[in-house]
Amino acid sequence: MSSGGEVGRAHDPALEHGEDAGRFAFGENWLKFVGSLSELKIGRAEQSLRDLLGRDTLQGARFLDAGCGSGLFSLAASRLGAIVCSFDFDENSVRAAEALRARYAPMADWTITQGSVLDRPWLDSLGTFDVVYSWGVLHHTGDMWRALENVAGLVRPAGALCVAIYNDQGLPSRMWKGVKRTYNALPPPLRFLVLWPAAVRLWGPTVVRDALRGDPLRTWRAHDMDDPRGMSPDVDLKDWVGGYPFEVATPARLTDFYARRGFTRTTLVARTGIGCNEFVFRRAG
Repeated sequence: MSSGGEVGRAHDPALEHGEDAGRFAFGENWLKFVGSLSELKIGRAEQSLRDLLGRDTLQGARFLDAGCGSGLFSLAASRLGAIVCSFDFDENSVRAAEALRARYAPMADWTITQGSVLDRPWLDSLGTFDVVYSWGVLHHTGDMWRALENVAGLVRPAGALCVAIYNDQGLPSRMWKGVKRTYNALPPPLRFLVLWPAAVRLWGPTVVRDALRGDPLRTWRAHDMDDPRGMSPDVDLKDWVGGYPFEVATPARLTDFYARRGFTRTTLVARTGIGCNEFVFRRAG
């Protein structure tokens, strides 16, 4: 039984061309996030994973968390009985996941590595998996369609691929992409110039509505416990505004993309706004 893998950074060809410039430091957010976790939030993550996969257990299944972030859903998969392999491009995300494992699952069969989903030779060295899970990650790589292609090759015959990709809203998506690019181009002390107006845009109507009911921050406080991914509203806000690179896709386009690669869509949780569409695809046996 493995309690963790050696952290070794996989080669990312994109970095040779300077494509890492302007990338949001997701890992800094995740390091702060892991300190706020509780058994209740972990339990909700487990239930979210059960609901998405339509399975009560992952006993003995090989589970890959591609872009593991805080490691919360790797932990959830481990508690459901899976043999877990996690990786993330961001060094601080790897550190966050390791801290989570050390605190909640020190004896779990769970390896954590630093690597890139764009590095196909390195990915191939990981083998194949019964479940490949990549929630809200591949649209931040700078080459979403190549990343979507790469994770498909890691799914065993009859295995499941779970991805969540930002919904393509047309013009609003292009406008948010500009906001995100601007946020990351600014020096950190000046990023509030983008973050605060975005917060007003995203949260203003809700705060006003709650204020009319006598409690302006009711929804803000509830978000921390209601969000199935366990994210506090401030972490969620910064993650959204800063999340760059940024790409989007319609459900129809993504479904067609994977159908041409031998996958059948079994689950779709569709969004109409700025959130992620959630998919489960089943590879032909």
